[in-house]
Amino acid sequence: MTEKLLGDDGEFHAVDEAVDLSGTTVEAWVALGIFWLLGLTVLYQFVTRYVLNDSAAWTEEIARYLLIGVVFIGAAIGVTKNNHIQVDFFYRHMPPALCRVLGITVDAVRSLFFVAAVVMTVQMMIKIGNNANMTVVDLPMNIVYGVCLLGFAAMLVRSIQVSIVHWRRGYCVLERPASVMEDR
Repeated sequence: MTEKLLGDDGEFHAVDEAVDLSGTTVEAWVALGIFWLLGLTVLYQFVTRYVLNDSAAWTEEIARYLLIGVVFIGAAIGVTKNNHIQVDFFYRHMPPALCRVLGITVDAVRSLFFVAAVVMTVQMMIKIGNNANMTVVDLPMNIVYGVCLLGFAAMLVRSIQVSIVHWRRGYCVLERPASVMEDR
């Protein structure tokens, strides 16, 4: 039976579902916090530029770095949800055994990519040291690179977790694209 939207009194009645944030990951909360900082920075920039007619010079640079933080930390959310770019077409026409091998290969290559990204980011941070500062704000650029490193590390951890889920389940999303709808 479908729920009635119009009650006996002729008025519109709707009940929202309860909001459940228990499945929200740590990196999602961190990305949300950085996003709010970004929003407040841009608001401050707008007020100083267009209301006070005296633009704060630091806001544009900090907003750029906060956006980088949102992207790198937020990318771990996509890895957790296994939302990376994929081509389902080929998997529909390949034998299941080949699909399984390719699914495992995709999981391994994804994790190895994040290992390489973590290693190269650390190497770059060591090479730069604290010698390079931000342009306007007198802070080391390694703060920004550290956020990128944190994002890559979170993506690596989530990638390994997703790979383990695929291994235990016996298939990945590439092999059974319809399973994405079942998981939600």
